[in-house]
Amino acid sequence: MLDVAGKPCILCCAITGSVPTKADNPAVPISIAEQVESSQAAFEAGASIIHAHVRNADGTPSSDPDKFAALKEGLETHCPGVVIQFSTGGRSGAGAERGGMLPLRPDMASLSVGSNNFPTRVYENPPDLVAWLSSEMRAHQVVPEIEAFDLSHILHAIRMHQDGQLYGPLYLQFVMGVKNAMPADRAVFDFYVSIMKDRAPDAAWCAAGIGPNQIIVNEWAIAAGGHTRAGLEDNVRLDKQNLAPSNAALIARAADLCEKYERPVATPAQAREILGLRPAT
Repeated sequence: MLDVAGKPCILCCAITGSVPTKADNPAVPISIAEQVESSQAAFEAGASIIHAHVRNADGTPSSDPDKFAALKEGLETHCPGVVIQFSTGGRSGAGAERGGMLPLRPDMASLSVGSNNFPTRVYENPPDLVAWLSSEMRAHQVVPEIEAFDLSHILHAIRMHQDGQLYGPLYLQFVMGVKNAMPADRAVFDFYVSIMKDRAPDAAWCAAGIGPNQIIVNEWAIAAGGHTRAGLEDNVRLDKQNLAPSNAALIARAADLCEKYERPVATPAQAREILGLRPAT
């Protein structure tokens, strides 16, 4: 086992996403007020990054910059210093809509650098859109979190960073367990970690598991010295019998794993230092 004791672990909370509904779990926060309240509880449980989508009043996905602006203001007020990470994912809009909130200058934004299959659709990230989103992030000094659903995404992101196409230090997240994409496979996870160590040794990395894979991948990442993500976007249950009561409960579960491996939960200030982000204002 790696000696990871003492290494701070960044916990990212994916609070809402574009898919889960209140019919799936009443705790899924939809309105801006609900999102801020849920984020504050997760922040207090140890989350130093809030990964955020926004929704319309009827619960459908939105890419409205005004909604993102209201959420950003609420997070800055109620979660002082937290790293704000907006999603540029494809379920919330098409084309340039996906980056319409980047002029708000969140600390970070997600960036998928390649396409892959999702459960019922193709998650399209064509090269011209990836190039535009990355250029917008550079223009507004937004550090991307690369969401890698496949090995090719990891390798392409490393090349993009080496070529100066990505703003700031490289930060890459393995997303495992999406149906028709990369499964939560321990051999694959270990290979991903080795690729990062060999080809991007100075980069930080994170891992997220979908559905029941969340707690499994949380533990793999924490034990291997990486960072990890939890939250109702990815998983609405604690186990087969019980819904997760909140985002905070899922973050607290990851924090317990940090304690198991003697890793302190990173504060927002430590997360900013690790990720090369500007200080909180």
